[in-house]
This record gives sequence, structure tokens and C-alpha cells, in this order.
Amino acid sequence: MNYQIEFRHLLYFKVLAEELHFRRAAEKLFIAQPGLSRQIKQLEECYGVLLFERTKRSVVLTEAGMYLFKEAQELFRHLTQIETQLQSYANGKISTLKLGFIGSAVQTILPELLIKLKKQQPDIELSLHELANETQLDLLEKKELDLGFVRLSEAPLGLSSQPIYTEHFSLVLPNNHPLLTSQHPSLDHLKDESFILFSKNYSYSYYDLVMSIFSDHKFIPKVTLRTVNALTIFNMVAQGLGVAIVPSSLKNGYHVDVSFLELDDLPQRTTLSLVWNAQNRNPGIPLVLQLMNLRVNNA
Repeated sequence: MNYQIEFRHLLYFKVLAEELHFRRAAEKLFIAQPGLSRQIKQLEECYGVLLFERTKRSVVLTEAGMYLFKEAQELFRHLTQIETQLQSYANGKISTLKLGFIGSAVQTILPELLIKLKKQQPDIELSLHELANETQLDLLEKKELDLGFVRLSEAPLGLSSQPIYTEHFSLVLPNNHPLLTSQHPSLDHLKDESFILFSKNYSYSYYDLVMSIFSDHKFIPKVTLRTVNALTIFNMVAQGLGVAIVPSSLKNGYHVDVSFLELDDLPQRTTLSLVWNAQNRNPGIPLVLQLMNLRVNNA
């Protein structure tokens, strides 16, 4: 028997795929369990494929079911995005944008971008989230974040990126550190120091870049603390628990009792990039890209 697939079939399937339990799924959908079973059977007959393996003790997605579940999740995410944008239009807003960023973006490009956005589109609704690089990439792939400001060597497959700000590194030292009064300060003088660094979770490519600095100076740093938070690094250095290497822009905007020594003679540079998912149809993304291109072209 052929059935016409309706929205409710996919909704029922999605909830059952999440719960993997007919009774719980039926309760969540506010329908009777036999009715849910009937809708799933109709869906399977229509597609001509088994979506669930059912036993008396368990309900498990088949390979086809796992594929449909992934596609259904994407479909419902897109429908939610459509609803959000339509509500924005209804409320007089041009768009709703979710922006992810790392701390150094606040010291460089982000404030300027926010000012331009608000100037062009006063009613745009912005949601800002300070997140580690890898977390942003994951959310961008899922379209749960619209734009991200990250440090990476290249964008993962499926994401687009544009480099927007390149800078050198700085040492972060306690204010009484002897290197600050040295006539020829060098990383070579810090071989026996404890280092506090951004962790790999901050960005794998950024971490490898920093480690290449130590490799060029022919020593492996003694890393006593790793974190994804710049303020934590600065406070630990101020407490005398070690020294650090960070992007130079981070010396701005933090009121901490430490000293910065710029390493502008090093060949390594770190780049802040804007990343987005080209399949994300949020109408605010092209606006941001336009503003960022204008800034890059005028730099």
C-alpha cells in the first residue's frame, strides 16, 4: 500500500529515533502507542525500507534509519531557522545572528564589526558566545552557530573561511621577571621556566604553531597548565606560576598585573579567521561577509 509522506511521519520518526522506545516516544508526542507504530509502519512501507529493528527488549535504528535520522535532524534544524527568521521579519528585525568568538577577537575585529552591523541594520538581533575554536567549528558544521572567529591553519571540509587579522606573538611575564631588563631577551633564557599555554582544545593548529616556536629554539617547554581562557593564563602568570606565549592582541583589554614582551622577530604569525557554513542560509551571513570584505580590502 502506498502512503503519502506527511510532516507528521517525519516528526514521529525523529522522536522515536531519539527515544528508541515506543512508549516514551508516544508520550512525548501525545499520541497512543499503536498510532505511533502505525505511522512508522506507513513510513517504512512508503520508502520500502526497514527503519527500526524491533525486539521485545529493544528498538534499534537500521543503517537506513540512521541515514534518515541524520537527514530529519537537518530538516528540522532548517525549519527552526526558517521560523526564527520569519519571526525576525515579523518583529521588524532583518536577521538573527549567532556569533562565536575567542577572546582575542574582542581585542581586534569584533567590536568594529558589531558597530558596523548595528549601523547598517539597527534592528539586527545578535547572540554572542565566547567558545573554544574546536567547539565553534563543531557548532558551525551543525548550523547551530552562524559565524565564528577562530585561529586555524585551514577550514575543515564543508566550512568556508576568510583570514581577517594576522599578528605576532608576545611573552607574558611576571612584572619582576629578569628577562624584562635583559639587553637581548630571548626565548633561550626560558628553557628552565614553567609555561602556561592555550590547550589543544583551544585550537589544534594554533597549539602546533606555538610548539613550533619552541622547536625552532631547540627545547621542549615544561608545560604546567593548559587552558582555553586568556584571563586564567594572565592570572596564573601574575601569581608566579609560570610564563606564557599568546597572540599580541591579548595585551589589550585585560587589566592584569603582568608584563608583555613582543616576539616580533619570530617568523611565526597567528591568524584570526572568520568561518561560516556555506550551506547556512541565514540572510545575515552575506551582510557580515560584505562588511568583512570591505574591511580587508581597505586594510
